[in-house]
Amino acid sequence: MHLPRPTSPRLEPIPKVAERAREVMETSFANAVNVIATIAHSRPISKAFGEFAMAILYKGDLSRRNVEIAVLRMGWNCQSVYEFGQHTLIAQAEGMTDEEIYLVTRPIPEGNWTPAEAALLQVVDDLYSDDCVSDATWAEAVSHFSEAEMVHLIAASGCYRMVSGLLNSTGVERDEGVPGWPTAPTPP
Repeated sequence: MHLPRPTSPRLEPIPKVAERAREVMETSFANAVNVIATIAHSRPISKAFGEFAMAILYKGDLSRRNVEIAVLRMGWNCQSVYEFGQHTLIAQAEGMTDEEIYLVTRPIPEGNWTPAEAALLQVVDDLYSDDCVSDATWAEAVSHFSEAEMVHLIAASGCYRMVSGLLNSTGVERDEGVPGWPTAPTPP
């Protein structure tokens, strides 16, 4: 069961931070002004989160595609439309199709996932539902991913579960151009 989400910000984005974030993101495909300017209410958290998120997204052992599948799935599980929308843009930039992004929201067997991707999705689901990867899921996942990739996957899932909770609780609104939930693909 999910609690109702705020319909307006509980913490307003800090205007000076938002202005600076807009300048920095002028040439970016993503627009994360509201989250940056909201997290900035706590400078130490903002700084540490920025470094950790960049490591998760761009410096870890998992492929960028696999990171985005994990982040989208956690955003969906947590019902964080902001998280899902932001990472839809990143996933598209990484080559994921609209259909694949939609299928992240569906039960695993409904997608045309590789065995490794299906295992990855199950790791995220296990972490979301019980904060622990089951023995069966672990055995399947380690047949596809190295130890370093497993650490990266678990860290990415945990990081973006925390982010989803922060976004949901503070009522961060989607930035301009950030999509919401995906719609089912139209059959040909």
